[in-house]
Amino acid sequence: MTEPSNNDEPPRQYGFLQTVRAVAWGMLGIRKGKGHQEDFSKLNPVHLIVAGLLATLLFVVALIAAARWFIGYFTT
Repeated sequence: MTEPSNNDEPPRQYGFLQTVRAVAWGMLGIRKGKGHQEDFSKLNPVHLIVAGLLATLLFVVALIAAARWFIGYFTT
């Protein structure tokens, strides 16, 4: 006989690096629905906020760097 599974345990939460990976997939917009639901059930809200802020900061810094490069490239 098989033992019944214990579904009373809360789902194991993602670590910070797994949360960063989920945020990266979300920013790219190519995550499948099943994976999104799995991520949503396991994400730690504090990790999600920190990873989202870091990703946004990196994105803005990359845009500023690209704009400065283009301006410098086309004005000289």
